[in-house]
Order: sequence, then C-alpha cells, then structure tokens
Amino acid sequence: MYPASIKVRSESGFSLVEMLLAMTLMSMLLALAYGGLRASSQATEKGQQILDDSNRIRMAHQFVRKQLTQLLPLTFEEDEAQQIRTVFRGDGRRIRYVAQMPGYLGFGGPQVQELEFVRTEEGLELVLSHALLQGYEEDYLYERQPILLLDKVKTAEFNFLGMDENGEMTQWSPAWEDESILPAAVSLDVEFIDGVYIQWPVLITSVRIDQGAIGGSANRSTNQNYTTTIRDLMSKRTTQQ
Repeated sequence: MYPASIKVRSESGFSLVEMLLAMTLMSMLLALAYGGLRASSQATEKGQQILDDSNRIRMAHQFVRKQLTQLLPLTFEEDEAQQIRTVFRGDGRRIRYVAQMPGYLGFGGPQVQELEFVRTEEGLELVLSHALLQGYEEDYLYERQPILLLDKVKTAEFNFLGMDENGEMTQWSPAWEDESILPAAVSLDVEFIDGVYIQWPVLITSVRIDQGAIGGSANRSTNQNYTTTIRDLMSKRTTQQ
C-alpha cells in the first residue's frame, strides 16, 4: 500500500497525451497570433506605401502642371544664319522650355527647364534639369544633379496640341515640330509599375499666354473658341481613358 499522500499526487497529475494535446493547442494559438500580427504589420506597411506614393505623385503632378501653364515664349537657342529661334522643344520622353522656377529656385529670372524620363533598373524616372536663361548654354543644364520628380514609372509619353495657320486645332502628336512657337496644349500620360496602387491623374494643360506666341491671331472670338476647344478636348480625352 502506498501512502495516501503519494496516491493523491499521482491521481492529480497529467498524462503524456494530455501534455502533447496542450502543447499542440498552444502552438496553434501562437501561430494564429503571429499570423495576425504579421498581417497587421503588412497592412500598415502597405497603407504607408500607398500614402507615400500618393503624396509624391500628387506633388509631381502639381509641379508639372504649374510649369506647363506658365510657359514663356522666350528664345533659348537661335540659329542666326538661318534665322531660326527655339522657344519649345518636345518629344514623347522629353520637353525643354522657358518658365519661372518656383520658390527659392526662381532667383535670377526665367530659366530653361527640361523634363525628361530616363530609364533605370526600377523603371522610368522623371527628372528636372534647369539653368538660367541669361547667358544660357546647353551644357549648363547638366552641371548639377537633376531633381527627381517621379519614379516607379512603367510607361510615359508627352503629347502636344498645336494650331494651324487658320487658327484651328490640330491633332495630338507625340512630337512637336515647330520649335519657334509654343504648343497650344501639352498632355502627359503615365503608367506605373506593378506595386504602385495610385493612378496618375489626367494631365492636360493649355498654355496661358497670348495667341501670338502659339502661332495664332489674337482676338476675343479666337480666344473664346480656343478656350472652349481646349475644354472639349480635355473632356473627350478623359472619357476615352
């Protein structure tokens, strides 16, 4: 006969099966808790990424739109022999023009600015180079590191809208032919790489200057038709997208 105290301790213990079952349940609970924490952490990181992408896209969009609405019909290159002056140059990937720089960058007067999409390992990047118009030479554009405006871009294209000799709007084109005048309007289409969940807002902007700078004749009727046409084109382009 075992002492009573030993018998009580024996009956109140756990069997091996019970211990294994308890450990299994605890492991499952820990796995679920870890999974929940990991999912919560990933959701937070994704939300922060979306917020960061939204901010940088919004800032780049606002900057490009503002610069394109204040183009100046000022010559930055000139061929005196052939009497050819250049006030705007553009193709699908790059535009060069004269405009005021924002904020503290605007010292010294108007500047020659270049917006260009350059290819990197992670896709295309939109960069800005600029140099003072006074005493301008092309090499001055690249003396400093270009300013990064936008990255993670899959495809991008500038398009240009002009006016013919009769003052009528032409078709959108990915290349600007007459560098001696400004386009009537400029658009920029951007598509981001996978993993960027924010879309590029529609960007179509008209040049807010006198009609003479874009090759048309200036009168109230023409200006009114020009404004109405631009709005119609923007509406149609937005609908197509």
